[in-house]
Amino acid sequence: MERRRFLLASGAAGLATGVSGCGRLEHLGIPITVHQPGLVEGHRLRDSGPLPTPTRELRTGVAILGSGVAGLTAAWRLARDGHDDFLLLDGPEPDGNAASGWFDSPSGTLPHPRGAHYLPLPSMESRGVREILAELGVIEDAAFSERPRFSETALVHAPDERLYFAGAWHEGLLPTEQVSAEEAGQHRRFLAEVAALTRRRGRDGRRQFCVPKALSSTDAEWRQLDALPFRDWLVSRGYSAPSLHTWLDYVCRDEYGARPEQVSAWAGLHYFAGRGGQAANAADGTVLTWPEGLGFLTRGLRARVPPARQRSGYALRIDETRDGVSILCHDAAGTFLVRARRAISALPLHVLARVVPHLRDYGFDPALHLPPQAPWLVANFLLDGFPAEPPDTPLAWDNVIHGSPGLGWVVSTHQWLRAAKPAHTVFTAYRALADQPPAEARRRLLAMGPDELLDLAAVDLRQAYGAFELWRRTLAVDITVRGHGMAIPSCGSLSNPGLSALQAADGRLLFAHADLSGYSVFEEASWWGERAARLAADS
Repeated sequence: MERRRFLLASGAAGLATGVSGCGRLEHLGIPITVHQPGLVEGHRLRDSGPLPTPTRELRTGVAILGSGVAGLTAAWRLARDGHDDFLLLDGPEPDGNAASGWFDSPSGTLPHPRGAHYLPLPSMESRGVREILAELGVIEDAAFSERPRFSETALVHAPDERLYFAGAWHEGLLPTEQVSAEEAGQHRRFLAEVAALTRRRGRDGRRQFCVPKALSSTDAEWRQLDALPFRDWLVSRGYSAPSLHTWLDYVCRDEYGARPEQVSAWAGLHYFAGRGGQAANAADGTVLTWPEGLGFLTRGLRARVPPARQRSGYALRIDETRDGVSILCHDAAGTFLVRARRAISALPLHVLARVVPHLRDYGFDPALHLPPQAPWLVANFLLDGFPAEPPDTPLAWDNVIHGSPGLGWVVSTHQWLRAAKPAHTVFTAYRALADQPPAEARRRLLAMGPDELLDLAAVDLRQAYGAFELWRRTLAVDITVRGHGMAIPSCGSLSNPGLSALQAADGRLLFAHADLSGYSVFEEASWWGERAARLAADS
């Protein structure tokens, strides 16, 4: 998120206010709903015995397996280009990491994200994303120009970010104005260095760092950063300021679910230098957001896929046959077989490894090539009114506590506040469990009950408002546990031969998922979905 701060090359100071202590009270019987999308289905794939015999059969030209961003983009592209011989199977969680939900509050329905909550302004190279945004009315004019015009309802409103640092709230997320001259100098030097990288091009003419990642330059000079941890690169460049390291630790956990020592230097720099989208009616670095997060986009994509081309169900096994692809599937009515000319797997790679028995034949060995998967928590708090805020530093859309193990919270009703302050609101708190190895963190999450998950998710809100005020206002909590929330772009991600093999696949079975890029963002998933749809349509 803070990439827009370096693009603006500014950091504004706030005024001192206090944050309450984080004393713990009982949760006073607050109803807690816990979602674990894909858990039952995934463990069934992992632990089940012989596969059941199908009781019915479907035939289609193209089968799309999974309806996250990649699968929905593939289906949207096929439908938009006039193809009607395809079938989209939802999978265990429609919309994937862009899923959303809602509370039926006393004052009406309040949507909220259960996954990703914002989209940066798309780069010039992200033409497919721009086309989607134009079709959904988010881009209102000049979609493929350097500076399109975006809908004011989607551009994040001010105040957009604030940080609790050294006993006070401050505007922005990097405390340049509140640290020593030496630390502030390192802040400015880092921001200038990564800003220069947004303009750098390789000998092949491509931007050094680009979204989609597949269009980045292949120059070896910068690709070698894939072998170096991001923290090591920072130290090698003389960046030692504790406040800078704490901020970049937050950035890596927020974007990748891992710490700077776990993320490659290439990925760490790509976060800042890869996008650079601009708008005719907003400052550089502004982001797009909606009360339900990216569920707004997936809902719009789904609405443009004919209902007859969608159905529930998830894959148990995928096999290539002499004349196409055979997919054994399961739904509420039992087991069925889908026979397709071609299939697009929009499944996460850890699931793909379970359903394609001969995945090594495609060049991907799960034991060697599967990226580490970061576990996540997304917790939505339905609040009766708003907790009190200091008058000189108001509540922002994104609220972060410096050095916290949490990732702060966003306000789902923020985009509505220009009209009138709602009687009820939703605060969405994020937490990446990056303090232990992913497998250990997943086991930890599975062993937790609802109250334990709530305590884990509420760490920042308790510190900001105090336990009494938080629980006094909380009417309900909706928690989503994502054990395999996103791929981590660890060292070696760019040179991972298994990912490269799946990226280049052009056979009967095609692959499309953000995991192919080694990290989970909308633009990457959409890129792979559109690529797969075009290949499938050409045959």
